[in-house]
Amino acid sequence: MMNAYYVYILTNWNDQVMYIGVTNDLQRRLYEHRHHLVEGFTSKYNVHKLVYFEQTTDVKSAIEREKQLKGWRRERKNELVETINPAWKDLSEDWS
Repeated sequence: MMNAYYVYILTNWNDQVMYIGVTNDLQRRLYEHRHHLVEGFTSKYNVHKLVYFEQTTDVKSAIEREKQLKGWRRERKNELVETINPAWKDLSEDWS
């Protein structure tokens, strides 16, 4: 069985604050962000709207990609989100 790793971008209700993270369980991690189970940036700024994610089977490449995205300017991050989500909708809206 192959593992899955996700690099994801969250934002707040008005898309002004952006958070980039990596996880091996995206649904669990979103639950943790939304219920403020971990203190920190996402809890402080109420960042829990999933607007972008990528999946890989290699944890090292996921971590490298996370670092790469964090180094980008905001404009480039916005362009990345808009490649798959031009309306900035919550991609996890219909997940059960």
